[in-house]
Amino acid sequence: MYEFIRGAVDFVGPEYIVIENNGIGYQISTPNPFIYSSKMETMVTVYTYHYVREDVSALYGFETREEKKLFTKLLNVSGIGPKGALAILASGEVQQVVIAIENEDESFLVKFPGVGKKTARQMILDLKGKLQDVVPDYFPNLFNAEKFALPKPSSTVAFEEAILALKALGYSEKEIKKISPELRKEQLSTDQYIKKALQRLLK
Repeated sequence: MYEFIRGAVDFVGPEYIVIENNGIGYQISTPNPFIYSSKMETMVTVYTYHYVREDVSALYGFETREEKKLFTKLLNVSGIGPKGALAILASGEVQQVVIAIENEDESFLVKFPGVGKKTARQMILDLKGKLQDVVPDYFPNLFNAEKFALPKPSSTVAFEEAILALKALGYSEKEIKKISPELRKEQLSTDQYIKKALQRLLK
């Protein structure tokens, strides 16, 4: 119903923000409302999802379309509702969540609030292989590797690709350098390097 709402930030609370557009204040629940604290009374674009049930009608908002897409995917997982999906997005980057699901990394997924082993397994069962449209620009070769028949990269190339991916996820040079020596000792694929790197960075 609403693709996005563009307006001025009127209020920031612990669970939602209010965006004023043409004299109407829209209450929008977001993963991290306080990121808008520095944008009071300035124009922003919030990508919205209108959640409707018999006793609930609420707007959920996101900084990017990728966040919104992942939110809608998470709602399809048995046991995850809007609040649970917001908590996952508030605690992790979109790419981190997608990689964890594709690699069946339950140990990573259970670190999110409200996600136990059963829910982590359900996320993997319901979403693995179905997230191509969430991160196509970040990891174009993460899916359908056999379909594209790409040559297998050497461990050096794979390592360098993994480092670029970690930087795209927002990790600093200092954080990456700390774990690089240990990772270099192994002969892995790009995805395996990323998986091991995230495991070490999240410890």
